[in-house]
Amino acid sequence: MTRPIKLLVLICMISLFSKSGFSQMSVSYYSSSLSKIGVGYDFNEKFWGELRLYSNTEIDDITPELVFCYNFINKEKHKTYVGFGGNVNYFTGLVLPIGLQFTPCEKLNGFSLHIELQPTLDFDNDLILQSSWGLRYKFGKND
Repeated sequence: MTRPIKLLVLICMISLFSKSGFSQMSVSYYSSSLSKIGVGYDFNEKFWGELRLYSNTEIDDITPELVFCYNFINKEKHKTYVGFGGNVNYFTGLVLPIGLQFTPCEKLNGFSLHIELQPTLDFDNDLILQSSWGLRYKFGKND
């Protein structure tokens, strides 16, 4: 089992044994030419991490990506963040996600929309500029 998959399993196991831990978990979908799905964990109001997998690649090209982000603007209805991380396989390099996440509907405040710009320094192909939009669901947000 690869290291990112082990980390994902560990985070999921911790969250299952702790209600407060589970309430800080999130799942995400990023839509772009190479879509991603993610499982995240909020360490506190400012810092969070996410394990992402590129979802529309061939089985041999499945690419895990691990990012750690900082909410430098953290309002009730929106957050602006910047992060740092890396990925391996289809892309192998460093990533710098910059994004905006907002909650458009008060009744569904566990759901949010996000847009993200992600410069990727791929060690094989130089600099790649990725952009995406998507959805995120944070467990326990609407309790």
